[in-house]
Amino acid sequence: MDDRTNFGPAQASGIAWAQQARNDLLRIVRINEEIKAIVGVAFKINIMALNAIFLAKRAGTAARGFGVLSHELRVFSQDLRDSMVGLTRLIHACVSEVSHVLQDIRQTRLLHQAVESSRDGRLVEVLAERESRNAEHAQHLVVLRKQLKRALDDAFQLVELGGMLAKSAKIEAAYGQSFAASLAQVSGEFDGVVEEIRTSLEALRRSAFFTGR
Repeated sequence: MDDRTNFGPAQASGIAWAQQARNDLLRIVRINEEIKAIVGVAFKINIMALNAIFLAKRAGTAARGFGVLSHELRVFSQDLRDSMVGLTRLIHACVSEVSHVLQDIRQTRLLHQAVESSRDGRLVEVLAERESRNAEHAQHLVVLRKQLKRALDDAFQLVELGGMLAKSAKIEAAYGQSFAASLAQVSGEFDGVVEEIRTSLEALRRSAFFTGR
């Protein structure tokens, strides 16, 4: 049986809203876990780029283009980590706001029950103030949801650039003469890691957290 059958329209709406907020909390926690994994991969790209720069120096002038791209990939890894730090801050803000929403729902439900029991005018005023604060928290969550989506879109565009750098490095590796095989292996690893990040971000952009369903 649906729990909402035991409550009036306001309480039933509150129960549905509470379920939505709990779902949002679970979704944002999953997003946070995925972001932490991406941060680890970004660190891996930085190490790979340092190794690639060293290898390009050993290869000399034949790998000059590869060396330039390796430097750019290292810059990319640092930019990506900075992007993930910004995403993490937004995620923490979303978690805090969803928690406020859940607290608002619980307190509003109790106030509704108290008002229906006593019809005390002062309680009606308190309930009205509470519902006004509820609306503010809900609106703030809408804003944070949009900010996080935009930040994810920006991160995705950054990773698209990283993918182009990795593919260009694969082309440059072919000119590495005796080092061509080693450079090709490194550039292939770059390409695979960047694609892994791109796939993760693409999935996060489709999270139900952004649709509100």
